[in-house]
Amino acid sequence: MAKLFGTDGIRGEAGIFPLDAATVFAIGRSLAERVGERLGRSPRIVTGRDTRESGSWIEQELTRGAGSKGAVCQSAGVITTPGVAFLTSEFSFDLGIVISASHNPFHDNGIKVFLPSGRKIDGELERAIEADIEAGAGDVDNIGFDMDLSAESDFRRAYLDHLDEAAEGFRMDGRKVAIDCANGAASALAPALFSGLGADVIAFNDRPDGRNINADCGSLHLEKLQAKVIEAGAHLGVAFDGDADRALFVDEKGSIVDGDATLWIMAKAMKGSGELKSGKVIATVMSNIGLELALRSLDVELVRTSVGDKYVLEELLNTGAEIGGEQSGHIIFPRNSLVGDGMMTALRVFRAVVESGVPFSQAVDGFQRYPQVLVNVKVNQKKPFEEVQAIKEASNETENMLAGSGRLLLRYSGTENLARVMIEGKDQEQIDNLAHRLADTIRAALN
Repeated sequence: MAKLFGTDGIRGEAGIFPLDAATVFAIGRSLAERVGERLGRSPRIVTGRDTRESGSWIEQELTRGAGSKGAVCQSAGVITTPGVAFLTSEFSFDLGIVISASHNPFHDNGIKVFLPSGRKIDGELERAIEADIEAGAGDVDNIGFDMDLSAESDFRRAYLDHLDEAAEGFRMDGRKVAIDCANGAASALAPALFSGLGADVIAFNDRPDGRNINADCGSLHLEKLQAKVIEAGAHLGVAFDGDADRALFVDEKGSIVDGDATLWIMAKAMKGSGELKSGKVIATVMSNIGLELALRSLDVELVRTSVGDKYVLEELLNTGAEIGGEQSGHIIFPRNSLVGDGMMTALRVFRAVVESGVPFSQAVDGFQRYPQVLVNVKVNQKKPFEEVQAIKEASNETENMLAGSGRLLLRYSGTENLARVMIEGKDQEQIDNLAHRLADTIRAALN
């Protein structure tokens, strides 16, 4: 059987394997049984979901399955992914389970499981659950089990109180903030947070109907937020995705402030406050070289990882760095949480901007985004680039020509027979020529 768990839990179309009712029940049952064996007792589980119409029945089947093995389950209802991670630790649950497919369309959904530490469950447990499903554990038992909804409002209040405490007295009085809630999990929470801090909040896409989550809105469609900021004369704008584990921004002029720019703003603020003790910022290989050069001007090292928040988190923990993230707006502050939290990111960015005393657009000063070109090359084989002499020599020559003021990234597509040539540098014409010349070499060598 194919793996059920990917890099971000289980994800697929709701109602279809592995997110059909029988399999979801079996996942809950297996999870409770396997974790119970490790603990020597029945586990305590908190669940939460985003606003997809399938979320309620998936949560119900999952908790029915877990309850059939004695697990004690409580629901936080509609809440963000980082909200569930916080509750798992704060209320001493053994597991936190999120029903969400993040930025995907409404017909998809997913299951991701957190430990009290904020980390996701380990691969050994994932494989054990997959083995249970493959062995035929997907038959639904006829067990009645009602979700415990009694603490929903208390849980959500606790999460907002946690964010309020992180604000440390910071106020936003006199600041107009536009918030695109993506018709998702932040729809009620984000406006409440920033209104409570004194901001004049213009919230939109905050009327979820089960099907409009991420639909032409949120962090994947920033043009909506750009227009709203200009129309309302807002000082700051933020857009979340469906489960609000990421945030992207728009300044008062309507310009996009992506994850790279966010890392720059926060690195400056944290360096100034003495919080950036490691002298490191963690990002992926896709972050623009302009960020690396800007950080170097602060005597801060950019440490790159493979693409994916799991790799960013691993490097944060390995190096003891205080901040890391991706261009997508998935930012992790490990002192606050091991899970990316879009509302926490917005809170910290807004505080950095307001306390800097300059408009949002000027808070990005010092970060120059370099031009980038990406060329895809069809290949018949995917030999390691360093093992092909012609490619190795052409790559070395390209890097020498960039001379420390540009960057070359070669990688293969994970799903197609394509080699990807990405070059960043100061001069668009130069990097275009270099990329196509290297692409020609790869085409000749691997076909």
